[in-house]
Amino acid sequence: MNARTLAQYEARADILKALAHPARLLIVDELSKHGERCVCELTKLIGSDMSTVSRHLALLKGAGIVEDEKRGQMVFYRLRVPCITSLFECIASVMACNAERHRDLMA
Repeated sequence: MNARTLAQYEARADILKALAHPARLLIVDELSKHGERCVCELTKLIGSDMSTVSRHLALLKGAGIVEDEKRGQMVFYRLRVPCITSLFECIASVMACNAERHRDLMA
């Protein structure tokens, strides 16, 4: 494998790592369904303190999944690439297949 190909796989892995937490998946899902949200709204949704939510958002932003916009004292976040929800649909399909396979094994 050449260095360019390896770098592409590492970049993909970094994006998946940024998503690999239930709170970050919830943030992405919320932004995909309801558009932009301020940190305070996401804090209420997740049930964590603002610094924890801000760290989650910083990881998502660093991976290029979300972008932010400061308006006065508030910071609003939105999906940078809405197509990320296609990944969620794919994951749901894998989960459904796994459940079906599990049912077949138990029968």
